[in-house]
Amino acid sequence: MATETSDDTRHSWRDLFRNRDFLRLWTVGLVIFSVRWLETLAVGVFVYAATESAFQVALVTMLRLLPMSLFGAFIGATAERIEKRSGLIAIMVFSLVTSLALAVLAAAGMLAVWHLAVASFINGLSWAADNPVRRALVGQVAGTARMGTAMSLDVGTNNASRMLGPTAGGVLLATFGIEGTFLVGAAFYALGLVAAIRIQARNAPQSGPQAPVLARIAEGFALVRGDRRLIGTLAITIIFNLFGWPFTSMIPVIGRDQLGLGPEGVGVLGSLDGVGAFIGAVAVALWAGPRHYKLCYLGGVSLYLIGVLLFAVTTNVAIAGAALMLAGFAQAGFSIMQATLVYTAAPAEMRGRVLGILTVCIGLGPIGFIHVGLLAEVIGAPWATALVALEGLLMVALTRRWWKAI
Repeated sequence: MATETSDDTRHSWRDLFRNRDFLRLWTVGLVIFSVRWLETLAVGVFVYAATESAFQVALVTMLRLLPMSLFGAFIGATAERIEKRSGLIAIMVFSLVTSLALAVLAAAGMLAVWHLAVASFINGLSWAADNPVRRALVGQVAGTARMGTAMSLDVGTNNASRMLGPTAGGVLLATFGIEGTFLVGAAFYALGLVAAIRIQARNAPQSGPQAPVLARIAEGFALVRGDRRLIGTLAITIIFNLFGWPFTSMIPVIGRDQLGLGPEGVGVLGSLDGVGAFIGAVAVALWAGPRHYKLCYLGGVSLYLIGVLLFAVTTNVAIAGAALMLAGFAQAGFSIMQATLVYTAAPAEMRGRVLGILTVCIGLGPIGFIHVGLLAEVIGAPWATALVALEGLLMVALTRRWWKAI
């Protein structure tokens, strides 16, 4: 079977950026990622100042994830029946209106925590639609052979915005207040809306008699159950979101209590996994071909959990920072390949449904956050983080019968 060489990969990402539709879709992704990190910081600062409750900050943040688990499968099944460019335009309009409404409420001195909670849930619906709408359209524009490279560029953009977004959000918040932050977010969404409107690619929505949405969702789950590649891919996604990603909530606690860092140091520490992830995404884009997909995915999640474990047990700031960069680097391989493997394994006519099921698996993350948080209350953040990472590694080993088929 032919494989993609590193030279082919380099040409592939250059060719992608010469494709105007891919560039427009990439721009929409850049807007969505950047505003997500901008507003997450602003919302967290506002909610904590208003309530002095870290739990409420976490609750508002998790409302962005809740629609993924609740509606991901429904959105995926519905996405197959719509023209995806139109769906993407609708997502950008809803996001723009939400940010603009928050900016107006803040400017009028009427902004309340419940407004932000509702907005977080609405933005979570847009996030839940990203895989079956925008990324499915990316796959259509890039083609199956270049899907891995396209996802490398997409995830790399996400991680670049993750490095810079919180810093920019802090500057905006300090300079223009929360209303200015949301106004900038609205302006970014307007830019993304223009890019979405200019997309030329169209998909043909499935025509003819259609089964009810619940029946179509059941067909999607039946497909997954009958394909060991999809079972293995989704099992690893669940493991990452239950035992890997939630450790990020412990970074401020470990940074302050175990490493003795102040707020500035904790902020720098929290950005290092984003730095590692950006480097990892660039490396995958430049050198990884299809024959490396399984290694990037499984090796990525395993190395990520090892990095988390190392971060939890060390008391050395330099080692802790290196562990976070290692975890971020490994996460890039996992994140890129998760959508790529699902997209390439699913039949074209069912990709929306299977990508929706992937979104549901990602949306299980709040369970992991609660798990590590409750453990931290009992045994402390470092031990809780280390134990959850070990649980994740054990689960990777126990699910080998499924992921070996990837």
